[in-house]
Amino acid sequence: MNIWGFIATAIVLTIMPGPDILFVLTQSISRGKKAGMVFAAGLCTGLIFHIAALSLGLSVLIKESPDTFILLKVFGAAYLVFLGIKSFLGRNKASFRLNYEKIDSRKLYTKGILMNLLNPKVILFFLAFFPQFIDINSPNTAIQICFLGFLFIIQAFIIFSTVAILADKLSEKIMQKPRMPYIMNIIESVLFVAIGISLLFT
Repeated sequence: MNIWGFIATAIVLTIMPGPDILFVLTQSISRGKKAGMVFAAGLCTGLIFHIAALSLGLSVLIKESPDTFILLKVFGAAYLVFLGIKSFLGRNKASFRLNYEKIDSRKLYTKGILMNLLNPKVILFFLAFFPQFIDINSPNTAIQICFLGFLFIIQAFIIFSTVAILADKLSEKIMQKPRMPYIMNIIESVLFVAIGISLLFT
């Protein structure tokens, strides 16, 4: 296994703009670094299930089963659109950073897990990415996948946490402006809906 090559590539791919890092960013700006890190923990927990599925061969079965894959896409898209609409409808109630201590960490963590599990793009990504660094002639490919998966989760959480901390620092003054919480809520809503709809065209 090319471990260092895997880590370097994983870091580049994690940093690239995508749904996960954008959501961590918006949560951290609007609700503080704790919210961003809890959400990131949820996303990374969701990766455990994808890695387990890949090591057991379930990801391949899902991809090769059109009905199952379409069902996953529809559920994932519907969930994100639901979150977007819910966020938009509650925009006038958002207090954001002023009360970020009161954030329900359990709900935010669960939201991160569900967003990751219901994203079919993660399945496609893992199927395309992991085999490039695995010795397919080795009898312990499942162990290799689990090991690389562990490394991927660690680097992803470190990067997401760093983004959360930096976003929190940069937004401390910005979010004190009267209209900014409202604007951030609109941005968050649009992101949920836009990415949800994009899943249907995966």
